[in-house]
Amino acid sequence: MEVILRQDIEKLGSRGQVVKVAPGYARNFLLPNKMAVPATDANRKIIEQERQAHLRKEAKQKGEAEDLAKLMAGVSVTIKQKAGENDQLFGSVTAKDVVDALAAQNYTVDRRKVILEEPIRQLGEFKVPVRLHREVTIEVTVNVVKEQE
Repeated sequence: MEVILRQDIEKLGSRGQVVKVAPGYARNFLLPNKMAVPATDANRKIIEQERQAHLRKEAKQKGEAEDLAKLMAGVSVTIKQKAGENDQLFGSVTAKDVVDALAAQNYTVDRRKVILEEPIRQLGEFKVPVRLHREVTIEVTVNVVKEQE
């Protein structure tokens, strides 16, 4: 069965692409979840219009992300945490902590856009990537310092 994808689906295809799938997969998963529509001439025209609108929206979002990246170039944040001996933190610095520190400097970033492989557990200076857009990623310097008691 041929369907037109309405969104990117990993290992299947990208938005607007016509793909051939098993009838059961289309009938039981793709169509009810509105991830795809049957490949008819009317649907092809509608999907093409949606794709054009999506491309315009995507270009606008990428432009805004690039502008924000220019503003955030070289941004450094300092996070104070309680630490014991050997510069080990009692807690850890997470993406939420980085977002809060950026918000204190008037940069609004979603927590899910901060890419921390694992939480920071020691004092020091770290480069943390922030993905503002699928194609726009910047690095923010995070200084983790010992909190004075």
